Amino acid sequence: MRPPLLYHLYVGATALLVPFFAWIETRKLRAAGVSILRAHEKLGHATATRAGAGPLIWFHAASVGESMSVLSLIGEMGRQMPRAHFLITSGTATSAKMVANHLPPRTVHQFAPLDAPGPVRRFIRHWRPECVVFVESELWPQMLRLTRDSGAKMILVNARLSATSQKAWQRRPKTAAFVLGTFDLILTQNDEMAQAMVDMHAPADRVARGINLKSLAAPLQQNPETLAKIRTSLKGRRVWVAASTHKGEEEIVLRAHVRLLADNPDLLLLLAPRHPERSKEVVQLIEEEGLSFRVRSQDELPGNRNVYLADTLGELGNWYALSNAIFLGGSLKPIGGHNPFEVTLSGSGVISGPEVFNFSETYAEMTQAGVVQFVKDDAELAQAVDKMLNDTAVMEATGRAARDYVRGKSSQTSTIATRLIRALDLQGEVR
Repeated sequence: MRPPLLYHLYVGATALLVPFFAWIETRKLRAAGVSILRAHEKLGHATATRAGAGPLIWFHAASVGESMSVLSLIGEMGRQMPRAHFLITSGTATSAKMVANHLPPRTVHQFAPLDAPGPVRRFIRHWRPECVVFVESELWPQMLRLTRDSGAKMILVNARLSATSQKAWQRRPKTAAFVLGTFDLILTQNDEMAQAMVDMHAPADRVARGINLKSLAAPLQQNPETLAKIRTSLKGRRVWVAASTHKGEEEIVLRAHVRLLADNPDLLLLLAPRHPERSKEVVQLIEEEGLSFRVRSQDELPGNRNVYLADTLGELGNWYALSNAIFLGGSLKPIGGHNPFEVTLSGSGVISGPEVFNFSETYAEMTQAGVVQFVKDDAELAQAVDKMLNDTAVMEATGRAARDYVRGKSSQTSTIATRLIRALDLQGEVR
């Protein structure tokens, strides 16, 4: 299909604006502690070499959650194809830090190039991927077109677009058909999204229902030394966790904790905001509730305080290990929820608000499996936490349901890896 006029206009605009966007992105990465050398990966300047032997399979996953969701899949594909090498790209400093600690064998990470002619061409010329797997919703037109022109096979997995994005694409049917037509296969999270892709002019014979890759993720890492120090400091105190909370949710969580303290005076709230840079703001909220606290980023231990503010990255695995009463944020406000699989992988059920539209099908499955309890305010949240802490029957039943649910999902990793290998015509690499 010939590129529509809108695509040509986009290419011209990005070529002109490369210096401006390069300055913004480089500055953002440098502020997050990324070296200037690695920040220039955004301009297509590779900082790693391409392995000579075996095919290179490129996974592009924009965010932390998307990046982490594909690591188990890469590991399984690598096991089945011992000659293959893997490249994973993402856009943020946080995702780079998280992925760096979990890279499977024969896998390297780079920052994705800006969607402009020069950066994308430099990137493809260096890496020469035989196959590319794009994850979820990052549809960069030039990245897709130039990768396709290089002869690489292309798959979109976990395909998901918001209602707003769908409407925007539907208003530009020629551009949508051109962009979605670059893929050899589009795997969606559910039947509804499969139909939406077809409605957006994706080739119907290339659209199929897949699986939510986040269900294949490995359990979050734990640090035994950190856990030992925390448990020693707690001296047997019980804990409940509020993880990945957003602005407007901490107030609800803290009010719930005040309610819980009335009958559980020794109870600790371990509060882990989604964005640790909001630490000062959250501290102010804790003080306004009259609660005592300590802060993880200051190397403090919880001791006998009411709240432990876990304002660090990469430690959720430790916090989930401390409790079976876990509230997952991004769900009491219209944010769409966060990955609930990480909670169930710890052997716990999930307490969640109702605003989980980004994971609607997942939560429907989990609800049916008896893994999720929904709450809408501080009173219901306090009640749900109290039940998980003090009702042994509920605690055991929910934990058992979570473990059964995880076992059912984890067995699918090999099946999905085999499906992708076939779709990418890599059967000859399987040993």
